[in-house]
Amino acid sequence: MNASESHRMQDWLNRRIFLKGSAGFIGSTALATIMQTMPSVQKVYGESESASSSAAAHTFPTFPPKAKRIIYLFQSGAPSQMDLFDPKPLMVARRGEDLPASIRKGQRLTTMTSGQSKFPVAPSMFQFKQHGESGMWWSDIMPNMARHSDRWCMIRSMKTEAINHDPAITFFQTGNQLAGRPSIGAWASYGLGSENTDLPAYIVLTSFGSGRPDDQPLYDRLWGAGFLPSRHQGVKFRNSGDPVLYLTDPPGVDRQTRRGTLDRITTLNEKRHALLGDPEIAARSSQYEMAFRMQTSVPDLVDFSDEPAHVLESYGPDVKRPGSYAFNCLLSRRLSERGVRFVQLFHMGWDHHGGLPDAIKGQCRDTDQATGALLDDLARRGLLDETLIVWGGEFGRTIYSQGALTETNYGRDHHPLCFTLLMAGAGIKSGLTWGETDDYCYNIVRDPVHVHDLNATILHLMGIDHLRLTYPYQGRDFRLTDVHGQIVKGILS
Repeated sequence: MNASESHRMQDWLNRRIFLKGSAGFIGSTALATIMQTMPSVQKVYGESESASSSAAAHTFPTFPPKAKRIIYLFQSGAPSQMDLFDPKPLMVARRGEDLPASIRKGQRLTTMTSGQSKFPVAPSMFQFKQHGESGMWWSDIMPNMARHSDRWCMIRSMKTEAINHDPAITFFQTGNQLAGRPSIGAWASYGLGSENTDLPAYIVLTSFGSGRPDDQPLYDRLWGAGFLPSRHQGVKFRNSGDPVLYLTDPPGVDRQTRRGTLDRITTLNEKRHALLGDPEIAARSSQYEMAFRMQTSVPDLVDFSDEPAHVLESYGPDVKRPGSYAFNCLLSRRLSERGVRFVQLFHMGWDHHGGLPDAIKGQCRDTDQATGALLDDLARRGLLDETLIVWGGEFGRTIYSQGALTETNYGRDHHPLCFTLLMAGAGIKSGLTWGETDDYCYNIVRDPVHVHDLNATILHLMGIDHLRLTYPYQGRDFRLTDVHGQIVKGILS
C-alpha cells in the first residue's frame, strides 16, 4: 500500500469512527430519556434509574414558564378578520368602489383575483358591538367568544410571508414555507418533554367545518417532527371511529403476553442499537411503549360519561359527536388536565372565496359556543391561568370582493399583509387589542406581529428562549424561528 492509499484509508476510518461515535452519543441520550420513565426498558438495556436520570437531554425551561401547556385552536382556511374582529365602518360609504391604488401599493395578488378588472370594496354584512370592560369589538356572529372579551388579547396586526394556503399553513406550523421542518408542537415536545408518561406530549385533533366541508386538506407533515427524533411528532387522533387504531389487543392476546412481546422486541432493538447507534431505534422502542400505555389511557380519555350534564350542554349539541369541533374542545381540556403539553385542533372550512356570508355563519356555529365553553371550563377548574390558548388561521382576507359583489353575497381572496389572531390564558395581557390596520383593513399602521414573532412569544411563555432551542442538522443549528423573531412584550402580563 503506497502513502496516498494509506492516507485515504486513515481518513475513511476516522470518518467512520467519528460518525459511529456521534450517532451512538445521540442514541444514548435518547435512550436515557426513555429509560427515566420505562422500568421494562431500563431492565432490558441494563441501566439503573439513578444512572439514566443523570443524563438530561435538554436544559429547558430556561426560566420560569407562565404556561405549562398550550391549546392551539387553528382555524384552517383563514377567517375573514373584517367580518369577525376588525370593523371598518367607513367602508359602508365606499361599497362597490375600486380599491385605491394608494392602498394596494402594487402588492402581490393571487391568481384567483389578479385577472379582475376591478376590486370592489365589500363592507361586512355583519354588525359589530363592543364587549366587556375592555370595550373589545366583536361581530354579532361570535357572541360566546365575545363575552370573554376581558380574557382575550386580540392581535389585529398579524402578518405573514405566504399568500397561498399550503405554504402559509406550513410557515405557521414550522417557521418555513417549504415542507420538512419540525412543527411547533414537535419543538415543544423536544424542548420540554411530557408530563404524562401514558400520553404523548403532542396530540392533534381535526374537524370539518360546516361552512365549507370540502375545504383545503390537511397533511400529517404539519404536525411532523421533521429532522427531530420521530418520537416528538404529533399523534393525530382520528375524527371518526376509534381515535387511535388497535387500542384493544387481538383475540387470544392478554396484557401479560403483550408485555412479554414488547420486552423481547426491546431486547432485539437494543442489540441493533449497539451495532448501528441509530437514535431512531430508541425512538421506535419509545413509540411501542407509548402505544402499550395508550391502550389503557385513551379509552378513559374519550369517555365523556363522567362529565356533568351542564358541562356537556355548555359545549353545544355537537359535543357528543366524535370528530366535531365541540367534541375536540372538550377533549382538549381533558388532555390538558392530564398533562399533555401541546394540544392542537385544526378546524377546516374557513376558505371563503365566494358565498362568504352564509359560509362564515356556519363556521361560527361550529366554533363560537365550544370555544367560549372551553375558556369557561378551564377557568372553573383553575387551569386557564397556566394554559395558553391560541385562536387563528394562516392569513387574512381582502376587503375587496373576489368575483361579483351583490346585495347579499360576496367572497374574499387571501391577504397576508394583515389579519387577526387571538390569545388568552397564561401570561397574556387580557382585554387588550394590539395593533391597528388602515381604514381598508389592507395594511398595518401600528405594532406589526410577524409569524416568527408569534412563535418566539409562544416559546417564551413556555419558559423557552427561542434563540437557544436549536437542533443540529446538515451542518448548522436550526430553530423554529430560523434567524428571526422578536418577543411581543406588549401583550405579556
